[in-house]
Amino acid sequence: MSNNTNNDKEKTFYSIGEVSQMLGIPTSTLRYWEKELPTINPRKSQGGTRKYHISDIEELKLIHRLVKDEGHTIEGAKKILRRRRHSEMTKSDIIRRLQDIRQEIMGILQELEENM
Repeated sequence: MSNNTNNDKEKTFYSIGEVSQMLGIPTSTLRYWEKELPTINPRKSQGGTRKYHISDIEELKLIHRLVKDEGHTIEGAKKILRRRRHSEMTKSDIIRRLQDIRQEIMGILQELEENM
């Protein structure tokens, strides 16, 4: 890991060693979480080197909080992550439906204005 933290913030991908250091957990734990939790999916080079995107790291921070700080098991963390994804999907579905309704209302208003 470089000594210049400003450069680290500009990076797109981080090695497993860097992520391990950030979270204060062994690389073996990261590999285990990757195997057990489908939301962790780092890119891998042709040689198999893991490269974690900042979004992967944010997910790992959440898992770290759930498992290490709050004391959930991996199975418990899986359930929480599933509920979270379901909730996010539901929100996006609601937003999409509201946008459709808005379009319908705009169409009705336009028809009313044309018929007046």
